[in-house]
Amino acid sequence: MTEAEAYIALNMVPKIGPVRIRRLLSAFGSPSAILRAPVEKLQAVEGIGPEAAKSLRAWESTVDLPAELALVRDAGANVLTPASPDYPALLREIHDPPTALYTLGTILERDRHAIGVIGTRKPSHYAADSAKKLSYQLAYAGVTVVSGLARGIDTAAHQAALAAKGRTIAVLGSGLLELYPPENQPLAEKIATSGAVVSEFPMRTKADRQTFPMRNRIISGCSFGVLVVEAGANSGALISANQAGEQGRSIYAVPGRIDNPSAIGSNRLIQEGAKLVTSASDILDDMGILFAEKPSLVPSQPAPALAGDELLVQAALGSDEAHIDAVTERCGLPSPTVSSTLLALEMKKLVRRLPGNRFVRTS
Repeated sequence: MTEAEAYIALNMVPKIGPVRIRRLLSAFGSPSAILRAPVEKLQAVEGIGPEAAKSLRAWESTVDLPAELALVRDAGANVLTPASPDYPALLREIHDPPTALYTLGTILERDRHAIGVIGTRKPSHYAADSAKKLSYQLAYAGVTVVSGLARGIDTAAHQAALAAKGRTIAVLGSGLLELYPPENQPLAEKIATSGAVVSEFPMRTKADRQTFPMRNRIISGCSFGVLVVEAGANSGALISANQAGEQGRSIYAVPGRIDNPSAIGSNRLIQEGAKLVTSASDILDDMGILFAEKPSLVPSQPAPALAGDELLVQAALGSDEAHIDAVTERCGLPSPTVSSTLLALEMKKLVRRLPGNRFVRTS
């Protein structure tokens, strides 16, 4: 068993979390040494009681490592561990770094320049447009957009980064083979071709109320800061913002309408000191020390002539406004492709979005 395989096995042992594993590694030096250690030595480590020690000692009876490795191989995934050179450097700094990071796609060195974008699963039209605009600008400027692939703000952020032909990373609250929500499977596949889809959970782990808060600390942990776009008083995004603060990350928020209950939490963050954001420049100014020169938010050259999917979608719009379903039917492209292409055309000011998910040409 290699050290990487030992990390994977350790990550699968029940009732042993990242904090305990970090203490065990400090005591024993390697994951394989932990798995071989006798119960009495395991119990001598702070925070490791009799139950946890017995669970570790009996790991081979609860963990099917060969089957897990086969699932990873068959899915074309990789697993990064703290011993991997490609393990995100910022994640190493947090109190409870993931023991294993299952990855579809590739994490690059440039992804250290990242911003987490989070918010409600049921955004207002204003919030969805704000998330798209800001994520597009950030991605175009060379910042990696990190989010959780959830419905609403997360989906808008990922789609906008892809439309800008930038980098985006989706952090799951489930295993790679139990992606949630299932309708975002095509989006996840697209993200994996030009970014990465990652999870700390074994391949067949289903999402639940415990996995999402764990996922959120990774979003903030591998980012310079987090941007909250519309969050209610009890939104999970506020928990993520608190985690970001505990990790020493910057917190940003988009102001919302004062009479919108879904914006109470994000507005309160601004009252408590989060930086108010109206443009990606508000974030890029803070990140300026990370770049050799301040990146541009708009192309410095005239946009090239349309081609490929953009040409097909614009032609499908015709001269009158059309619903996105009609555009999809006319051009024959997959729905996620039409959605991201319309966003790209919208950012180029060639298409305008109307209420009711309808679109019209602007030129």
